[in-house]
Amino acid sequence: MSDSWPRRRLLAILRGASEPLDAQELAKITGQHVTTVRFHLDVLTRESLVRQFQQPPRGRGRPRIGYRAVQRTVGYQELAQVLADQLGPDARRRAEAAVAAGRAWGAKLDVVEQPAESLADAKDLAMSLMSELGFAPERDPAGDTDEKVTIRLTACPLRELARTHSEVVCGVHQGLIQEVLDRNGARERIAVTLDPFVEAEVCELRLALLAVGRERYDEGPRPAQASVVGRLTPQVRDTDSDIVEQPAQQR
Repeated sequence: MSDSWPRRRLLAILRGASEPLDAQELAKITGQHVTTVRFHLDVLTRESLVRQFQQPPRGRGRPRIGYRAVQRTVGYQELAQVLADQLGPDARRRAEAAVAAGRAWGAKLDVVEQPAESLADAKDLAMSLMSELGFAPERDPAGDTDEKVTIRLTACPLRELARTHSEVVCGVHQGLIQEVLDRNGARERIAVTLDPFVEAEVCELRLALLAVGRERYDEGPRPAQASVVGRLTPQVRDTDSDIVEQPAQQR
């Protein structure tokens, strides 16, 4: 596949979809013209990255052509399900274990060093990372402030498993992002939270500048003493509720 962002995004969306999607549905999701979408789908089909399926028409008319990504990894979904089940019955403990696993993954992941010297830098780094992992991230500047930014994740390689085990799947990804940001200078400065399925097919990744982080970005880097790990529960949460400012005498 040529180095085409539109085709990478279409492929990521199809990999995360639970059923075949046609060109009109994909055009609506991506905001591209349906003719452009069909062109990219034809390329992906020729390269055997997606497969076509005939679907019933909507009302009267010819049958629709649906597209599904070709699954390259046999049994990955089933393996992830087994691993999720092995973390135990308590959702909070599963989430904590998943975040720890994500951090361990992030510590070993070979990523390009991209210093997170500001909240905007951290957002750019998270966007690059999630794009490489197939999440088709989108910026959401409407809700951004000087202290908090949001990234919409419109695809997920493990979306169906995340519907039943979001504390595991999203916890691993949250821990991964936090560790990568920490490695690039954001330790104790930025908290990461991941809210699953704020819409039917969309999750939200939120980066929030901590109170101590605001001071340290102003004063310059200091030695880190502890990691900041956002807490994730299976329900959609208010991100701000997880960020607690310490009393001044304890800072």
